[in-house]
Amino acid sequence: MLMPNDLYPSRQGRAEAIGERQDPVVFGNASARSEYSLSEDQVRSYEQNGFIALPGLMKDVVEPMLEEVRRLGREMGHRKEVVTEPDSDEVRSIFAAQNFSPMVDRISRDRRLLDVARQLLDSEVYVHQSRVNVKPPIKGKSFQWHSDFETWHVEDGMPRCRVLTGWVMLTDNTPYNGPLFVIPGSHRWYVAVAGETPENNYEQSLKKQVAGVPSLESIEWLTKRCGEIQGVYGEPGTVVFHEGNIMHASPDNISPNPRTNLMFVYNSVENTPHRPFSGQEPRPAHLANRDFTPLAPVDPPR
Repeated sequence: MLMPNDLYPSRQGRAEAIGERQDPVVFGNASARSEYSLSEDQVRSYEQNGFIALPGLMKDVVEPMLEEVRRLGREMGHRKEVVTEPDSDEVRSIFAAQNFSPMVDRISRDRRLLDVARQLLDSEVYVHQSRVNVKPPIKGKSFQWHSDFETWHVEDGMPRCRVLTGWVMLTDNTPYNGPLFVIPGSHRWYVAVAGETPENNYEQSLKKQVAGVPSLESIEWLTKRCGEIQGVYGEPGTVVFHEGNIMHASPDNISPNPRTNLMFVYNSVENTPHRPFSGQEPRPAHLANRDFTPLAPVDPPR
């Protein structure tokens, strides 16, 4: 298979570098596809900041989905899709839960998520990756600064940044229980990280990411250029869309309250992965889905 040109080289043993992204943030004219589409003002806000939060949009899924997360945690046990915390047996992430749960599958295709993804990416989409991210009280550990797209590009072979994550808060996301932190506007810049990718990097990176983490100097540059770090807080049922290249992280959960989010990575069917740009074997399918069938939308309950 011929490899496409690498527009976003990273981890190639060179010094770290920052350059402008090579793709639009919003594709096409972002016209509304349904009553669940974003407004023109919301699209502009997403384009400028790299994320948007929609409070209370999917409150109806919260209670049944929390029970489903508990079931999945019990029944999936030591499967490869379940990742535990780096220093305990507490569940950290459950990947590809839609393969084990009709409820998760249906939520991934809910028009409140899917129609916005298709609107912003101007194409049909599939789920490149899904995960339930759980931060248990006190024991839930941080995720270091990174761009998701940098990982999907280098380790999965995703050629362009025509991808976003849509997610639902299943618990309160507060300043104290390990919320997502973003650098608004950082999605317009691509950090080509120094170093290389270890073999089977995912075996450690899902617990503690090292490869693909930008330097302090790059984070300082981005905050000075783009603006200060912002926390993404909200009540259960809040929906967030964040652009694939936005620089983000999350701290330890220092509170007595859990933090649980259900996340779907929507990639354009016109942006399907090739061979990883690292030159290594592709990551397992539960991390980098190779079924590119467009998702069939379902209407939310009335």
